[in-house]
Amino acid sequence: MLFFFEMIITFRKYYVVTAALVIAIFSLCLLDNCSQNKNDDINNTPEKKQFAGSQTCANCHKDIYEQHLQSFHHTTSALANAQTLKGDFDSANKIFFNDHLFIAAEKKKDSFYQTAYSHGVAKLSRPFDIVIGSGKRGQTSIYWFQNYLFQLPLTYFAETNEWTLSPGYSRKVEFNRSVTSRCLECHSTYFQETTNKNSKADEFSKTNFVLGVECEKCHGSGIEHVAFHEKNPNEKIGHAILDPAKFSRIQNLDLCRLCHGGALSKSKPSFNFQAGNKLFDFFQQDSSKPISEIDVHGNQYGMLAVSKCFKNSEMTCLSCHDAHKNESMQAAQFYIKCETCHKSSSHNTCKLTSTVNQNFLETNCINCHMPEEASKAIMVIRKDESIPTSAHMRSHYISVYKDISKQILTVKK
Repeated sequence: MLFFFEMIITFRKYYVVTAALVIAIFSLCLLDNCSQNKNDDINNTPEKKQFAGSQTCANCHKDIYEQHLQSFHHTTSALANAQTLKGDFDSANKIFFNDHLFIAAEKKKDSFYQTAYSHGVAKLSRPFDIVIGSGKRGQTSIYWFQNYLFQLPLTYFAETNEWTLSPGYSRKVEFNRSVTSRCLECHSTYFQETTNKNSKADEFSKTNFVLGVECEKCHGSGIEHVAFHEKNPNEKIGHAILDPAKFSRIQNLDLCRLCHGGALSKSKPSFNFQAGNKLFDFFQQDSSKPISEIDVHGNQYGMLAVSKCFKNSEMTCLSCHDAHKNESMQAAQFYIKCETCHKSSSHNTCKLTSTVNQNFLETNCINCHMPEEASKAIMVIRKDESIPTSAHMRSHYISVYKDISKQILTVKK
């Protein structure tokens, strides 16, 4: 998931580089739903929050915790190291801008850097501090400079297993796309913002943040919950904790829509929204778009909301997804979810039932009715190419795609 840039910020004083290294400052949005005006948060930052930490949850919820460690929620951000970083770090991993100017992803001892070279001489090097993205589609990285966060110019693109220019980058050597709090709101559990009227971009505490979308993002702070149950170990009813399974339909949808609902213009500072809140108490009400204008990345809710399945039922995201698990490559599990409504007894089942075997139906249900499509939002520039390449993501517009079905059936034959 992963990265878009909308706002230019003047920021002149930090780097002195050779004239060959053209440096521009842009604001970073890691998803296409992270637009914001930087000044929205000035003098109106949320109070500092405290968290128990997901490892504390593991004391009583070990199985769920261990499943969560493999989920894309958990791996959406992490400290950069040999275990979390994707991509190779050898001499071949370079993006050239001309015959003598390039950026390389490289390892130096136990640390990782992106370095700009001119005529073989290192001119500017910045560390991989935090990785953003699970790596299923790709993974970008960001680094600290003082209390600011900036995106690195090279992104690992999983579909072609290579380093590319990060989405939104042109063929210039740039290291200074600033990360906004709205970006981090979806790619982390919490960052304490320290922005003030003199800040050139959003500023953050370098010590008070929680990477990954962790337990307390959806269940609320667990400090009081943990303290109570440590004193009352025999109490089986959860105290001072939120259970999204008991939320109303709109509460559940709003929780997921915070990060999977497309471009949202916030009316209150990032990280103020809490699970169970009304989304549009914190964001401006958006206008609905026709399905042709909704991108497959970042607005799964928008696509789902115009689907007949959604309109004709009380389904939520949790009807199909277990937020604790990595459900990648589990097509048959989604078939089971679809079958709860699309049964032969209801005369609302797949028309191919009589012509293909059960295994085909189970493994291709979502491939036919929710195919992967090219994103217009997440596009990277590959090595030696000038035309961007799209990442492919699963559509959440549930429908009949006749051409896709024909292709799948043709391959089967």
